[in-house]
Amino acid sequence: MSKSIDQKSNKINSSWKSPSNIALIKYWGKHGRQLPNNASISFTLSHASTTTSVIASPRPINDKLAIDFLFEGQSEPNFGRKIDKFLTSIRDEFFPFLYSYHLEINTANTFPHSSGIASSASGMSALALCLCDIDQQLSGQAEYNESFFRKASIIARLGSGSAARSVFPTMSVWGQHPQILGSDDQFAIGIQQNIDPVFKTFHDDILIVSEKQKSVSSTAGHNLMNNNPYAKARYHQAGERMSQLMKALESGDVETFGKITEDEALTLHALMMCSDPSYILLEEGTLSVIKLIRQFRAESNIPVYFTLDAGPNVHILYPDQYTQQVEQFIADHLQQYAQNGRIIKDFVGQGPEKLG
Repeated sequence: MSKSIDQKSNKINSSWKSPSNIALIKYWGKHGRQLPNNASISFTLSHASTTTSVIASPRPINDKLAIDFLFEGQSEPNFGRKIDKFLTSIRDEFFPFLYSYHLEINTANTFPHSSGIASSASGMSALALCLCDIDQQLSGQAEYNESFFRKASIIARLGSGSAARSVFPTMSVWGQHPQILGSDDQFAIGIQQNIDPVFKTFHDDILIVSEKQKSVSSTAGHNLMNNNPYAKARYHQAGERMSQLMKALESGDVETFGKITEDEALTLHALMMCSDPSYILLEEGTLSVIKLIRQFRAESNIPVYFTLDAGPNVHILYPDQYTQQVEQFIADHLQQYAQNGRIIKDFVGQGPEKLG
């Protein structure tokens, strides 16, 4: 690996493009230091990504972090404060070099913020990869190997739980599960080698039912699981569904995959509705789209399914061979429910990419 170090100024730079992901088995509820109460599994996306560049410049040792943060070319004080708090919490354990380097962080998304795609997953994983890369350059190491991506997954998790899954291609599992070798609460693992080829062709067309900011944040939603009367049963259910879904992924059983994926989406929102206080993030358009997808599937026998994130927008999942039929269905019947006609087309992707 050639070091990205400016020989005159001793500046070190790193740039990574990292994707978002969409969970199929949902992680909802956590404990300790960003640890999941149940294992989750996700598709890694392709187009929906964040590109982050970090330039580290030497400075006198100082306890106070020195960071300049830009989001899509503009100063974002709220984001900047979150990044400052995050880096302060991890520097002693992972990145002591932050005491003696000033960071210039520039980041941009390929998709609109709060559009139904997990920007924290792509954003935090991209930042984690840059920091691990700079740390590696400073130590003279030369490989982007398994331990590099494992560390990046740990760092990303500490910034945003779902970000742990974004550093691997195709699909990944985060959270310890007795039937998944190598699974762990501290980091995610890639599982693409165990997946039937049909799932590596899947599309994810995201229909934006509402562009409004969520009334309850995901962080608040996770915390409400602490007193949810159905929490214990939920975590048991998630473990069983994980076992069933892994079998379907390995055997190419698209129908079982679709049933579990849809059930998980509805379970997530049911948990919100029975929290205390209860809340609803679904919109009328969300339910209309779900009903139409199920009706179309029953009538056409085409394997198109839905999932939901912690919001009202619908992820439409289907194998590549049915692209023409599904796109026509979306245009004829679902587009009307998309705010401003917005549908973001994506598909299963190949994971992060180091740039330049």
